[in-house]
Amino acid sequence: MKNLTHVDNDGKANMVDVSGKTPNMRTAKAFGEVFVSGELFEKIKNNKIEKGDVLTTAKIAGIQGGKKTSELIPLCHNIFISKLDINLTLNEKNKSVEIVSYAKTNSVTGIEMEALTAVAIAALTVYDMCKAVDKSIRISNIKLLSKTGGKSRDYTLEK
Repeated sequence: MKNLTHVDNDGKANMVDVSGKTPNMRTAKAFGEVFVSGELFEKIKNNKIEKGDVLTTAKIAGIQGGKKTSELIPLCHNIFISKLDINLTLNEKNKSVEIVSYAKTNSVTGIEMEALTAVAIAALTVYDMCKAVDKSIRISNIKLLSKTGGKSRDYTLEK
């Protein structure tokens, strides 16, 4: 079994020391989905939500959230983010908002948590902006799609 990196010799939580690592280019892509009712889907699609443009606001919130990851996730390193982007797409068939984030850094540690946090915050923003219309909104399927760089090698989610 692989040694746990975030645990000290006494089994207590511990921030990993990355000071001896060499920076390299790292990327991560994450996904999430927000399922809504048919009525709410049409309101989002036609920009008829009273709070404003749901997709643009969620994109900006997701980027802000990704940048704050080390403040939200204990033991997560604060890293320089070279690129953080989010795309929100309406899926008519599923009545959902699909969210994909892409994050990039030249650092000594990975950027997966930033990509995942960006998706989660964007999804929560969709919920917040739409909850007055329908509280049955469901956030689902948040997952890492891929990552590159680092000691643990590249990863792509198998379909």
